[in-house]
Amino acid sequence: MPETASAKVKTAIFISGGGTNMAALLYASRLPNSAYEVVLVASNVPDASGLGLAAAEGVGTFARSHQGMSRPDHDAVMEQAARDAGAECIILAGYMRILTPEFTERWQGRMLNIHPSLLPKYRGLETHKRAIEAGDKVHGASVHLVSSELDAGEVLGQIEVRITQGDTPETLADRVKIAEHQLYPRVVNEYLGRANDPEHLLQKIRDLALALPGTHERESHGSPGWRVGTEKSGKYFAHFNDQHHGSEHIALLVKTDSMDELLGLVETHPHAYFKPAYYGASGWIGVILNRSGVEWDHVADWLERSWRNVAPRQFTKLHDAADQF
Repeated sequence: MPETASAKVKTAIFISGGGTNMAALLYASRLPNSAYEVVLVASNVPDASGLGLAAAEGVGTFARSHQGMSRPDHDAVMEQAARDAGAECIILAGYMRILTPEFTERWQGRMLNIHPSLLPKYRGLETHKRAIEAGDKVHGASVHLVSSELDAGEVLGQIEVRITQGDTPETLADRVKIAEHQLYPRVVNEYLGRANDPEHLLQKIRDLALALPGTHERESHGSPGWRVGTEKSGKYFAHFNDQHHGSEHIALLVKTDSMDELLGLVETHPHAYFKPAYYGASGWIGVILNRSGVEWDHVADWLERSWRNVAPRQFTKLHDAADQF
């Protein structure tokens, strides 16, 4: 059965222990309007108690000890388990392993972590102790994208926790953990929910379209559109469809080479393409954006192909020359 336009993002959670943040994420995923579902809980510690909780809740689990394995080999095993489960995003929740740069690069923008400090302060370990010794008045937690540099990815959200007189690293850690359970599910849901946010999707399309030579934006029939050429004589190569003309989709409309191609794509990939009611008769196809698994390199390829269909030679030559460097 084809996935629906509002399909939830399939998510794998990696843990190394009790999995309290994993539990918070799992239960939050079952609330109304959650943007994600947990399809796997995996661990490098086979007897991690969090695995039992996940199994009791009907979530698939996987475990493989890192003992006796190289870091790249263990990363590969964990990554394959996530892929086998259909995961589109990996969330680290107390996963006490430093991942290889190659692993993090493959999941760039699709791997999140939570760190017990107000980043960029106190990367690494012993964050509670370091905050107290520094005389800080507030401490907290940060959710960030995972990058090849430890605890250095883009911060997506933070929460502050007051440091009180007499706090020890242990008492402070207890309160920060409670705060983490509030922060992590909310930030994950907001971040993954952008797949259905028209403003977010429009901005991504706008950035890709306007990066092509000779392009400008102009509204067409009440929707954003992009043309190549002069303001007076430019030709449209893309339109943004936000559930217009009776469509349920948020989509990019681009030119195909023929009606046969359009109909063939719609028939074989109905979860990814549709024939627009207004533009379809002219050979325009809708590339559905508000669905899980969108490959943005593929969207960019469609934009460039449609742009080439109408762009004056002077602009395509400029683009081809730039590609040589």
